[in-house]
Amino acid sequence: MSAPTTGSTTQERSVPKPVFTDAEAGAKQFPDSQLRRFNYFNPAKRKQSHYEDVTVEVQPDPRHYLTQGWLYGFADGRGGYPLEWTKLKAWGTDRPVPERYPGSGGKGYDWPALGWHEFRDPNEEWELTLYRYNANVVRQLNQNVDAARQSKAFEQWNRNWVHFVAQHVGAWMHVDHGLGLYLFANANRRAPTNMHNNAISVNSMHRIRAAQDLALYNLTLSEEIEDFDGGAHLVTWNEDPAWQGVREVAEQLTGIDDWCEAIFAANVVFEPLVGELFRSNLVQQAAPANGDFVTPTLIGAEEFDYAERDLRYTRVMFDLLVNDKEFAEHNRALLHEWLGTWVPRCIRAARTLQPLWSQPDAKPRRFEDGLDRAKSRFGGILSDLGLQAPKELAQ
Repeated sequence: MSAPTTGSTTQERSVPKPVFTDAEAGAKQFPDSQLRRFNYFNPAKRKQSHYEDVTVEVQPDPRHYLTQGWLYGFADGRGGYPLEWTKLKAWGTDRPVPERYPGSGGKGYDWPALGWHEFRDPNEEWELTLYRYNANVVRQLNQNVDAARQSKAFEQWNRNWVHFVAQHVGAWMHVDHGLGLYLFANANRRAPTNMHNNAISVNSMHRIRAAQDLALYNLTLSEEIEDFDGGAHLVTWNEDPAWQGVREVAEQLTGIDDWCEAIFAANVVFEPLVGELFRSNLVQQAAPANGDFVTPTLIGAEEFDYAERDLRYTRVMFDLLVNDKEFAEHNRALLHEWLGTWVPRCIRAARTLQPLWSQPDAKPRRFEDGLDRAKSRFGGILSDLGLQAPKELAQ
């Protein structure tokens, strides 16, 4: 065998060599190159929050930075997020749309609809907060239900209360499901900024989760309580006269085209006059006296969703609009018009629920007392927004 040849050369392969032109990302150094926070928006407070970093201006918008127009459009020619999807206006909305053509460059920057972009969700909701919050709520509810099963707590319920939960507490899941999926999810897509989108989509998930909580609870009770009718809520929702007023208004709410009117009618009018009336002034008060300490935990979670989170962002959103430096009078007049439409409908729906107050063995406070509390709560919300309660509230 011959010895290996030494000093042999390997042919160099032809591979393109990188050529640096200083045009690649990160090549140029600027005074802010090392900053880990964005500086293209004004924070609500002295120091910008992580919520603002992941939310503000994330949605590309030719009204600010997307100088060549929307990246996508609809079949009718409209692109992106048209401001005319609501009749309410924020300052800057009526400025002429800049002309778009090749080479127009930054000309679009002189048309910012800045009034809409001022909104900041006081709950600072974004993807991570949504998952954490709902996971914690569901975990706690599951623990409460499991503890009730192990302690045989459902055996303590009055017989009439078993039927009440099957029929009427179960019926409320249809309200939650309908508004969550067809009102709030739809309004989320039509709102003009990412800050609105985040807050409204979280509101949507609260309602859908609450509907799911009640549906799973219904299945649990079907297993734990003999003769519990797991399908009673369907018959109640479709046929019970006491629920047809609520059903009618809920379906009307899901048919609203104006996304701002949908949020206003649901969170400012329907929830305090109908939602809290049913949940807080009936179920929460009647359940313990009828031996039920489990259902209030589910209903209470939804009450907290609305009172401490969803209403909180709604107040801030509409407070900006009723105090807008350019369209305050226009917006107030329109909101009062919406109040004139939705308050009578919700009052009628609330009154159709009155027979439910007499059904449990252990009665809650009188219906009229509960309705007065609901009206007072509603009046307080309007006062916070600087709006006048319509005369129909006296019905």
